[in-house]
Amino acid sequence: MAIEPCVNKKPRGLGFFERFLTVWVLLCIAAGILLGKVAPEIARTLDGMAITVDGAPVVSIPIAICLFFMMYPIMVKIDFAEVIKAGRSLKPVGLTLFVNWFIKPFTMYAISTFFLGVLFLGFIGPEAVDIVKMPLGLDLPLGTTYGAGTVVLQDGIRMLQVPLWRSYLAGCILLGIAPCTAMVLVWGYLARGNDGHSLVMVAINSLAMLFLYGLLGGLLLGIGQVPVPWQALLLSVSIYVALPLVAGYFSRRLIISTKGEEWFRDHFLHILTPVTIGALLLTLVLLFSFKGEVILSNPLTILWIAVPLFIQTVLIFGITYGLARWLRLPYRDAAPSAMIGASNHFEVAIAASVMLFGLSSGAALATVVGVLIEVPVMLMLVRICIRTQGWFSRRDHRSRAA
Repeated sequence: MAIEPCVNKKPRGLGFFERFLTVWVLLCIAAGILLGKVAPEIARTLDGMAITVDGAPVVSIPIAICLFFMMYPIMVKIDFAEVIKAGRSLKPVGLTLFVNWFIKPFTMYAISTFFLGVLFLGFIGPEAVDIVKMPLGLDLPLGTTYGAGTVVLQDGIRMLQVPLWRSYLAGCILLGIAPCTAMVLVWGYLARGNDGHSLVMVAINSLAMLFLYGLLGGLLLGIGQVPVPWQALLLSVSIYVALPLVAGYFSRRLIISTKGEEWFRDHFLHILTPVTIGALLLTLVLLFSFKGEVILSNPLTILWIAVPLFIQTVLIFGITYGLARWLRLPYRDAAPSAMIGASNHFEVAIAASVMLFGLSSGAALATVVGVLIEVPVMLMLVRICIRTQGWFSRRDHRSRAA
């Protein structure tokens, strides 16, 4: 039995903000770089408003507020009653979980390591370094080697100096272990897929991230010789996944019980539509206010990061789409499964990179590049799905007949 969608029976396509997301991101890059040149003290002052542990900034309060409002509109859409119904479509759910958590993180690591650490290393600079936060709870003297980093003093605070390409790698890793954004509902809808399956996987992946994000992040960051901030990983998941998840669950129940489900769908969610994008764009202005010098001195930096991210996205889409065909799934399940596998939860990745490595880190920049390429690449994949529906037409027919 197909799972019916529980948010909108006929989801709308890309709205104004989503349709031009790449344009807004580019404008924010320009605004951030300009801000960093004209008034760098503004971003530094905002980033200085932080929760500290042992004198070191751990959570930037303005960024935390922005990132909460990036995540909450996603989480409030989830009806967890639908997760129970997922068992009726065990095969597509199993395929999506398998690709998201057992294939995607490791292909991202391998592809990013090859391109950033080998093929593009000469362009990035073998000697280029990045300054990132010390892992939460770690107290090491100056000059100590930790992973591929060295403890240095930066503005009176002990930080880690790591190879720049490894910092970019860390951001790619954080993207690779963050599957499925709320926008995947739009990609699945545009591809004429099963909206219910997309929605259920948003819910299941949100729950899975509570347990697997920190585990896989620590594992792959450790393999990549990037300092493993285990406590900060867990804190990041708690603040940027668990908190908006809990807030979304209880506020959804409260609003529906008082105003009704129709008002919730047609009015409340409509109000929230631009909130995630707006909070994301504000965060990007701050991010690029710190990275302006890096980009201006080497404008191809974004390209070096974008290439492995693009290849990873297309590869995961192809793997999932091919496996769906091999498993004889109907098109309406195959299309959203491939979209969910290809898409990244860049809100969580940005949040985690900022908390773990800092607002001005190369890791944070890498996650932002993920936002930059998300919309045009996913729209390309939607077109591929539409043009290849015939691969699944007979299976769809047999599925309906059954």
